[in-house]
Amino acid sequence: MKKTILITGGAGFIGSHVVRLFVNKYPDYKIVNLDALTYAGNLENLKDIDRKPNYVFEKGDINDTDFVNKLFRKYKFDGVIHLAAESHVDRSIADPGAFINTNIIGTVNLLNAARLLWKDDFSDKRFYHISTDEVYGSLGNTGFFTENTAYDPRSPYSASKASSDHLVRAYFHTYKLPSVISNCSNNYGPNQFPEKLIPLAINNIINNKPIPIYGKGENVRDWLYVIDHAAAIDLVFHEGKSGETYNIGGNNEWRNIDLIKKLCETADAKLSRKPGTSAKLITFVKDRAGHDMRYAIDSSKIQNELGWKPSLDFEEGLEKTLDWYLQNKDWMKRITDGSYQKYYEEQYQKR
Repeated sequence: MKKTILITGGAGFIGSHVVRLFVNKYPDYKIVNLDALTYAGNLENLKDIDRKPNYVFEKGDINDTDFVNKLFRKYKFDGVIHLAAESHVDRSIADPGAFINTNIIGTVNLLNAARLLWKDDFSDKRFYHISTDEVYGSLGNTGFFTENTAYDPRSPYSASKASSDHLVRAYFHTYKLPSVISNCSNNYGPNQFPEKLIPLAINNIINNKPIPIYGKGENVRDWLYVIDHAAAIDLVFHEGKSGETYNIGGNNEWRNIDLIKKLCETADAKLSRKPGTSAKLITFVKDRAGHDMRYAIDSSKIQNELGWKPSLDFEEGLEKTLDWYLQNKDWMKRITDGSYQKYYEEQYQKR
């Protein structure tokens, strides 16, 4: 194989799309998918490529220092694409310790393993850390996050990601570890675990359950289609400049309430419901603690320097996403009843 690439968190939402892209696009790369298979890791997302000769799955935890070091010695990775993270803000408020361990300690374990393996020969090596726009804090009604925006995290989740960003930069400056960082806006698309806003709302629309909206639904997010994000990750990994940061956004700002109303309208048409039926499910709930009001990314740097741009506008991406969930109701059922977690035992432990 030309290169051996480690992708952490490759059974997760974004990670599974990145793994699929790399396995199919680069048959001369060995792609090693490392995932702990916690609640959000789903190997069913990759069953279309899990028999490919250039794909390997390793179950393990990046918090386990010995395991990580052995894995690096075993495969002698040429590159790391680090997506493994605890990522749900509500869970970080309830249990911040898990976010400190995985997002900070886990990242340090990977950085140390890469530095030890590559030592003083960093030629043709790359450590790519994927982060979030939430590290920048909250915007007012105007302005955008740029790569030079000061960090101002407001939740245990965003604080843990900000810490890991700083550590990656420190390893670049201190040890010259060839690294890049990208900070992305809210992702949406197929295979997303239904704790996040869009798949949660879709599942509740299908099942005629209340759609919970924090506060008055006035919080604004920039939405990025996950397949566009995977394409950007491919570009940054191969063409990004070491030591640099790239903001990746969809240029699709929507208030949460407007997004959900649009989703309800689209769903009613596809489900042959009377217009306005699904919107009646909208239920306003107590606002999240420390809820950032607005995120918006200026992605001109990656567009100008690497030639990336989003392929879809939000309405088109939202319709594609809704179509996928409507066509994959069994996938959603296995997620919600927990049976998806049996896939690893059934497909891997017997091999």
